[in-house]
Amino acid sequence: MTNFFFWTLLLTALVPGDDDRLLTKARRLHQRMLSVDTHADAPINMVRPGFNMGAAHDTFTDESQIDFPRMKQGSMDAMFFAVYTAQGPRTPKGHQQAKEKAFDIYKSVYRALQQYPDMAELATTPDDAYRLKKAGKRAIFIGMENGYPIGKDLSLVKAFYELGCRYITLAHFANNEICDSATDPDGPLHNGLSAFGREVVKEMNRLGILVDVSHVSDSAFYDILHLSRAPVIASHSNARALCDMPRNMTDDMIKAIAANGGVVQVNFVPEYLRKPSEIHRQAIAKIRMSTVGKVMNAAMERRINAQIDSVNNHFAREQPTVADVARHIDYIAKLVGVEFVGIGSDFDGGGGVLGLVDVTQIENLTVELLKLNYSEEDIEKIWGGNIMRVLKQARVPEDPLQADK
Repeated sequence: MTNFFFWTLLLTALVPGDDDRLLTKARRLHQRMLSVDTHADAPINMVRPGFNMGAAHDTFTDESQIDFPRMKQGSMDAMFFAVYTAQGPRTPKGHQQAKEKAFDIYKSVYRALQQYPDMAELATTPDDAYRLKKAGKRAIFIGMENGYPIGKDLSLVKAFYELGCRYITLAHFANNEICDSATDPDGPLHNGLSAFGREVVKEMNRLGILVDVSHVSDSAFYDILHLSRAPVIASHSNARALCDMPRNMTDDMIKAIAANGGVVQVNFVPEYLRKPSEIHRQAIAKIRMSTVGKVMNAAMERRINAQIDSVNNHFAREQPTVADVARHIDYIAKLVGVEFVGIGSDFDGGGGVLGLVDVTQIENLTVELLKLNYSEEDIEKIWGGNIMRVLKQARVPEDPLQADK
């Protein structure tokens, strides 16, 4: 989680008084509709000794944007908690350590759910999410960010599915055994999906795990779209036309996801919403690339986040707002249709802008969508309907005619 240098500014970036009517309407909408966030890094804090998901934390002093009480306060009904592992060495030892870390993160999620069964439950299907909404509980889905823990062991895909995983972001900031990353400083390793990666995608289709193309290279993206027989998602990516970063989707990529029946989930990471200056961008990239090839521990992650905070503090005036998030949603909706866009905040993992400090402020984004004249029906699709539709279509029984292609 990035400790935002401009927290005090964010506190004041609420919807102004003239928008009270829209805020009231937004709150009423969130009470009725299912609100889903497909990418949240809450487990980064959940593995911290003493961190309590059942207590409301201070966003600033506790360096946390998510807990169960604040999810309820903000009417956030469902979140996909990310089992995130930083890319380390592509060696048997590296893969073993990543696998062990992933299992530890799963355990931390289960512990929190077992400790607070009246607040939240594990969800694996859309029906679970709607049922828990009616019961007044938070629905916690699980996604994996980075296929690194899979290593070269295809059986682990099923093992993670059985633990509740319902999407896998195939890569992160560097290449792995599955595919190339959009941001590996050494360039492509496989020129797209590897042969093993093809088997991973097929297995995910068979089991019902959504393939997440956020973070993968453009070549890997098109390999995945050609191969996957189920809709794919970009769990936390924005429009490259508005912010030219390799982590974002080009117009053609957005169109391909829509043609595939999938969805692009817009995130709140400042540098993917509004392009920072080249000096700013290079400084952040240098910090993040310093982790490539290393097995990260909690102390190292805190040090990296502190370095990013320091750089961001220097470039404070470049920070985007909640209107920038709405602008990316609007761009994608106008390009391919409102049925193919949603929300993946990246809270606790670097997401957060003026007006969207933490999970309690999601209604401010709905206000921006209302200002853009989106109907209540369309907003309901954006906030949850679209991703729930796609999740229903995640499982594709194996076609013997396609198995060897």
